[in-house]
Amino acid sequence: MASQHIENKLKLLPDLPGCYLMKDINSRIIYVGKAKNLKNRVRSYFKSAHEGKTAKLVSEIRDFETIITSTDKEAFLLEITLIQKHKPYYNIKLKQGTGYPYIKITKEKDPQIKIVSQVKKDGGSYFGPYPNVYAATETMQLLQKIYPLRRCSGYQKRPCLYYHMGQCLGACFQEVPAEIYAKQVKKIKSFLNGNVGQIKKDLTAKMEVAATNLEFERAGELRDQIRYVEMTVEKQKIISNDNTPRDIFAYYMDKGWLSIQIFSIRQARLMKREKRLFPCIDTPQAEMASFILQFYNQKNRILPKEVLVPKDLDQDVLEEILQVPIRTPQRGSKKSLLELAQKNARLVLEEKFRLLELDERKTSGAMDEIMTALNLPSGHRIEAFDHSHLQGTDVVSAMVCFIDGRPEKSEYRKYKLTTVEHADEAQSTREVIYRRYRRLLNENASLPDLILMDGAQIQIEAAKDVLENQLGIDIPVAGMVKNDRHKTADLMTGDDQKVNLDPKSEGFYLLQRIQDEVHRFAISFHRQVRSKNSLASRLDKITGVGPKTRNKLLRNFSSLNKISQASVADLQKIGINGKLAQTIKLSLGKGDKK
Repeated sequence: MASQHIENKLKLLPDLPGCYLMKDINSRIIYVGKAKNLKNRVRSYFKSAHEGKTAKLVSEIRDFETIITSTDKEAFLLEITLIQKHKPYYNIKLKQGTGYPYIKITKEKDPQIKIVSQVKKDGGSYFGPYPNVYAATETMQLLQKIYPLRRCSGYQKRPCLYYHMGQCLGACFQEVPAEIYAKQVKKIKSFLNGNVGQIKKDLTAKMEVAATNLEFERAGELRDQIRYVEMTVEKQKIISNDNTPRDIFAYYMDKGWLSIQIFSIRQARLMKREKRLFPCIDTPQAEMASFILQFYNQKNRILPKEVLVPKDLDQDVLEEILQVPIRTPQRGSKKSLLELAQKNARLVLEEKFRLLELDERKTSGAMDEIMTALNLPSGHRIEAFDHSHLQGTDVVSAMVCFIDGRPEKSEYRKYKLTTVEHADEAQSTREVIYRRYRRLLNENASLPDLILMDGAQIQIEAAKDVLENQLGIDIPVAGMVKNDRHKTADLMTGDDQKVNLDPKSEGFYLLQRIQDEVHRFAISFHRQVRSKNSLASRLDKITGVGPKTRNKLLRNFSSLNKISQASVADLQKIGINGKLAQTIKLSLGKGDKK
């Protein structure tokens, strides 16, 4: 049931297009949506029954705000901007960049053909994307043999090897007329746009001429190239009667999940297929429209000449924003392709449902169990800390991050402690907590919903003291307590009370995974630090080796074993004089014999 605050705001909603931003108990934006009628759309969240992710979203909403726009198109554009800015938890988020290769014809005096991973506005001609680098490389090598451009780095007064092999026009030693390049580029573009027949015709003609001139070796090479075209290009099934580059989007919705299929048709062939699975919050049509706009807003996406979508999407707005034709085919091969994409979307979702249900219990469900056991509202992010040292030396701390029960390794952090010189859990906790959350506050970054310390009361109290009294923020803190066998046993809160979790529950298993992971991460980091410090200490004992020489040795050889195996000449190459190099060799040699 909506709070009185939300009920009052619902009465003030306008009958206008715009965007709405849903917020949680911490005033974080957790969902951004758009609507042709803000009043009807926002009210539907609180006045209708929901299930799955939508129900979970509504349970976390504590406030919302709206932004009115003049048109539905402006609402579309504003929604994408807000999603990219705030990265709300419940919105569909696409990773930046596609990772797929493109073939590029450069725009320069002596053009080249090359494989690139980034599409830039540099005047070059881009073709693709290709399913992988191998497929792109095969195509490029074929073109370099048949329609060569420039292969070498440029003018060097003599022909390059590629020129002698017939795979370079000779910009390395002569001026190549622009019209020759233009003729070759035209043929390459024709081939990359799907006109394969012409390349076979050209090769066959050249082979016949070579055979007539009794150049049998050359004729054999051309025959092999024809076979290569047949094997690498024509073996792909032609699925379109024209060479228009087009993308096909289809979806299937069931049980609150949206399955999306994207077919990329290039050179009249299905060049690439992508699939996505998302929990659906809004209507599937609205989520699909948002997905398509985000899809083409990515860094390395080239808009095709045509986009095919299901008939229930708002094609006019999409076409106005993307500036390419958005169509729904009514008959023929295009309609069959759209239906095929939809069948694939349904198949993928049905195959994954059982795995999704199991994964949901182990991750998000387990997260909810922990938060409920601690009497905390629903959350998504846990950060856990552990310290490591050896008899009080080389003290370090480490942090791991779990989002909805899954480790987010890109968020892991390591800390060399500067205010702690011996084993002091309280001071180690104070330093690492202050450094971590002072930085997040400075960067205006998201704070976690729960902090877990790999220790008991002393660490919990130290963390709370720093958070409340030094940083002025309120984040729940709990401790992960181990039993006599050094296994996860309980959760402990700040009042020295143990929170018992069922040892057979998914929440307990998640707690074990978090504790084991933060311990592993801290230990591995400590070993790295100890190893480097041990090596540095050994070098410092050698007469004549100061900080600069020590760092030079570590930078170039990285380990004591490699330094001891290096010859005097090797040591001199990095700027160490002969006398000191001999001293280092002698000192390390003695040490190795001990």
